[in-house]
Amino acid sequence: MSAPVKTTCPYCGVGCGVLAYPDGRVKGDPDHPANKGRLCSKGSALGETLDTEGRLLAPQIGGQPAGWDAALDLVAQQFREAVENYGPDSVAFYGSGQLLTEDYYVANKLMKGFIGSANMDTNSRLCMASSVAGHKRAFGTDTVPGIYEDLELADLVVLVGSNLAWCHPVLYQRIAAAKVSRPHMRVVVVDPRRTATCDLADQHLAIVPGTDVALFNTVLSHISRHGAVDVAFSSRVSGLKKALLAAFEEDPKVTGLSDVEMATFCEAFTKTEKVVTVYSQGVNQACDGTDKVNAILNCHLATGRIGRPGMGPFSITGQPNAMGGREVGGLSNMLACHLDLDVSKHRAAVETFWQAPNLAQTAGFKAVDLFEAMADGQIRALWIMSTNPAVSMPEADRVRLAIKKCPFVVVSDVVARTDTSVLADVLLPAAAWGEKEGTVTNSDRTISRQRAFLPAPGEARPDWQIICDVAKRMGWIEAFGFTSPVEIFREHATLSGIAAEFGRDFDISAARDISDHDYETWEPRRWPFKREGGDGRFFGNGQFFTPNGLGRAVSVRQKPLAPRDQAYPFILNTGRVRDHWHTMTRTGKSARLSGHMAEPFVEIHPNDAKDEGVAPADLVKLETTDGTAILRARVTDCIPQGNLFVPMHWTAQWSSDGRVGGAIHASVDPISGQPALKFSRARLMSFQPVWYGFALSTQVFDPSTDYWALAKCKSGYSAELAGLQGVEDWSIFARELFGQGEKMESQVISPERGSARILLSQHGVLTGALFVSPRPVEVARGFLINHLGQPFNSNLLAGRPAVDQPDPGAAVCSCFNVGANTIRTAIESKGLRNVDEIGAALQAGTNCGSCRPELRSLLRSVLHESAQLNVAVE
Repeated sequence: MSAPVKTTCPYCGVGCGVLAYPDGRVKGDPDHPANKGRLCSKGSALGETLDTEGRLLAPQIGGQPAGWDAALDLVAQQFREAVENYGPDSVAFYGSGQLLTEDYYVANKLMKGFIGSANMDTNSRLCMASSVAGHKRAFGTDTVPGIYEDLELADLVVLVGSNLAWCHPVLYQRIAAAKVSRPHMRVVVVDPRRTATCDLADQHLAIVPGTDVALFNTVLSHISRHGAVDVAFSSRVSGLKKALLAAFEEDPKVTGLSDVEMATFCEAFTKTEKVVTVYSQGVNQACDGTDKVNAILNCHLATGRIGRPGMGPFSITGQPNAMGGREVGGLSNMLACHLDLDVSKHRAAVETFWQAPNLAQTAGFKAVDLFEAMADGQIRALWIMSTNPAVSMPEADRVRLAIKKCPFVVVSDVVARTDTSVLADVLLPAAAWGEKEGTVTNSDRTISRQRAFLPAPGEARPDWQIICDVAKRMGWIEAFGFTSPVEIFREHATLSGIAAEFGRDFDISAARDISDHDYETWEPRRWPFKREGGDGRFFGNGQFFTPNGLGRAVSVRQKPLAPRDQAYPFILNTGRVRDHWHTMTRTGKSARLSGHMAEPFVEIHPNDAKDEGVAPADLVKLETTDGTAILRARVTDCIPQGNLFVPMHWTAQWSSDGRVGGAIHASVDPISGQPALKFSRARLMSFQPVWYGFALSTQVFDPSTDYWALAKCKSGYSAELAGLQGVEDWSIFARELFGQGEKMESQVISPERGSARILLSQHGVLTGALFVSPRPVEVARGFLINHLGQPFNSNLLAGRPAVDQPDPGAAVCSCFNVGANTIRTAIESKGLRNVDEIGAALQAGTNCGSCRPELRSLLRSVLHESAQLNVAVE
């Protein structure tokens, strides 16, 4: 057996170490400090996403294959001509936290140093910009003070706007394990929704959406009133008096919490020395996201609970290299190595170091502004790298039109067809995870290597090489003459030493002379490297990176909540699901990941569903002033009344109308420029199909019905369907749907009931199935999926298993593909009484653990039903 390659997971900001084998198997790296061998469901399924189906394998110009020289020549020419004719600010790069640090570095250097514009922004603007702004206001630099071990050392962990169990499962499991070993540890979850993370919580604070500032101002005033301000440490913090005055004026009732809930939380925070406050997109993605960040930081600065073991504010990034992008100045208002674009001495230092002919002097367009400028005709050439803004941006339909209007658009990506790539003039095939070399930085500042263990297919190339090839064609041969990622890393490390001389936090200058061998054998290492001693934490000594060395408390006030809009009565919240990632270009390839949640949905409270006439599993039309989406209704009391939740992942490649980005209003934080993806006004409209369908095929197919949602499944693809018009002949419809020729078929069609059941086969194997009903189709989907591609059996027309053919039910544990019905049966037949017993019996929940909250909920449900039955019998 070949030795595995040590690399780093390409999903969230936890930065888990991975052991990758040439045959595609992956395991968690037990030696990596971030995960210590753990992997979540997505990381565990990485091997299932490595095939080349759907890959962009050669450059394209105008949709036609082209050679690299022709494509690169055209890109260089178009950007050069745009700059010559319209100025440097007429061009822009839009990057991604999927890029490696070395890719990011050369892109930033080309745009800001040599083209001469700061129009280099990234999808991290949608993710972490408010944290960056809040850090800089409080600390003087974009510094995450703590490290992952603090989550395990804390006596109180406060999770704010973070569904850690689903979005950062390995960190969730680290906290869960610490809570078992240290039973006195308490966990508080602050989230309007009751998420899977609440399974770990001692207290769940379901605040009114958007009232985080009021909550933490109330905590700050409680800290002051009860003598918990650290007098010695606070002498190193300016602005605290003004911040306290603002906090004293706050009305805690706007949070919607009871007096008891608020008092319990304030008391716990005030009296517990070791407090870590973890926050993520629920804080950042708001019109006042920066103020929310500073409201949290104020509480830690006032108490001095920062930069010491088991305490501090902790921003958790959403992407694998969002931190690395920030380190190289990947946002349009930053320079590399945490230097400031608006400081002349910093600009001069970078200009001299790069020998840059035309360093940008002012900030460029932030993401939302960038696409608005494009719509206005200000951007003449755009290069989008490894991201899909036609889906992920707010007001995504307007973004799509803006991209179409831009005279010249380049997209470098792994995937041939995305909602964004179809708008490009030139497509450049990039190397994917497992095919490229470089570094990434995770949420606690640990720099890890991504290593290649597969050859790049077709003509795919690493991003850094593509960028440098364009730069050289634009005339800057020497400055971009890199021949390997390590050369770029050395230059980046050298520049960080210059930044450190200006008193910046980011310093990896000890690696400026790193050898090729040491780069290749690099072990995960947390920056800063240069500092002698220390434990990797910042600010515990009261020294900050502001001009006077003091930390800054920032006076913030809760913004008034918008009044209820009768026309759009719901608050729309968006986010992630457990087993999918961003726009599904990778996770969509995995059958077991798609099995957990296979179509776009909207969560709605039972009372709201009743008022709107919505039944569980109905299709509904969500509408805002900016766009619409058609979604499956999930009726649940986990969502507060008056609120809706929709996942962000579905695109035009996977669904007819599941792109929720088109319905989100592009309101932004005025300081960070981060859009408020967690708050839009919405309403539910009637969507009344005359038929619903469920389809299976061994081949990918194009549904082209009024509603459809496609998903990868075992041995093929499944789809949920619906139509607004009747169908005359379901047999013909099925053949056209699947594009299959003359094959033996079994069918039961009942026009009077409006139902049809059709099976298609070839060579004795089930190759297609279609089930139609006037209501959402009730068939055993997991059972049918397991028979796709298997010997044909006409009994499958029933859509349900016989007594001797158990139906596994919907997937709960994706790691081991264990369904809900299998778990129910085991609980009942084997007398299982806790999640560990379920794991011992079925393996469910024993790998990444992100399904354990669902297992516990299912266990409670079964035991409750059993108790009710026993009472009825007695």
